[in-house]
Amino acid sequence: MLIDGFGRTVDYLRVSVTERCNFRCQYCMPEKPFSWVPKENLLSYEDLFKFIKVSIDEGIKKVRITGGEPLLREGLDIFIKMVFDYKNDIDLALTTNGFLLAKAAQKLKDAGLKRINISLDSLDSSTVAKMAQKDVLSNVLEGIKAADEVGLKIKINCVPLKGINDKDIIEVLEFCRAKGYVVRFIEFMENHHAKDGVKGLNSDELKAIISKKYPNFKMIPRDTSSPAQYYEFEDGYQFGIIEPHKDDFCAACNRIRLTSEGYLIPCLYFEDAMSIKDAVQNNRIDEAVEILKKVLQNKPEKNKWSTTGDNETSSRAFYQTGG
Repeated sequence: MLIDGFGRTVDYLRVSVTERCNFRCQYCMPEKPFSWVPKENLLSYEDLFKFIKVSIDEGIKKVRITGGEPLLREGLDIFIKMVFDYKNDIDLALTTNGFLLAKAAQKLKDAGLKRINISLDSLDSSTVAKMAQKDVLSNVLEGIKAADEVGLKIKINCVPLKGINDKDIIEVLEFCRAKGYVVRFIEFMENHHAKDGVKGLNSDELKAIISKKYPNFKMIPRDTSSPAQYYEFEDGYQFGIIEPHKDDFCAACNRIRLTSEGYLIPCLYFEDAMSIKDAVQNNRIDEAVEILKKVLQNKPEKNKWSTTGDNETSSRAFYQTGG
């Protein structure tokens, strides 16, 4: 069992397999040139698997594959199958922008993937093009459809921005409700890599928009380890809001992150990280475990976003850590 410095059990590993992305979303990396980290700087799938395997042995129960955009890295289904074959009851998930998903969905499902989170910020093609700085909506919708058809459990992620896609919140909600997908609206997380002037909607603003059409939804008891607060309609449909500017979910945070270059990051915001790259590449697995435990001891009690007026802007690039 993995325990951090505040007594929290850590059983969820998020693994970024690439920092490359084929979108340039305004809230993430709008100005970054299309480039890539040299292949020799990345941990191979085999080395990533060495660490995942020992992490599972130490108590990790959930592995989520992220990026950048993870489907840009070739052979992802083979990597997922490596993890599945080692422990087939592991909660194995993927986060993607969906652009390349239509052709990959069946292979991912066959490899052992169970769940998938897909970004969908609007159902208006011009709005999505403005958000992603690329005409992507038709591909994303095809990807969602393909994932559904092969039997992957789907969640939709939506980041509402003021003056851009805030008008589309109800439409996205109703699309997901009709399809039976859970949608989670994510408050924009301030970071130095986002487009200047971008402003997100907070939880109260989101709920006010939704309540104009659906006034009778109710808050449901929270799964304390989840970053999302969920709400339920009268017909039982549930949607979530992720509120990083609150820290109530930090008390039960069960996550740790591994980047494609081998850095272990104890918190999405937190700047400190330690590398396991040399240890796993040279098969010093015990050393990698000790680094993992040291990082867990450095895991902060709370994130640094806040609603008290003293919130900070992170210099962490989310495309490196998978959000």
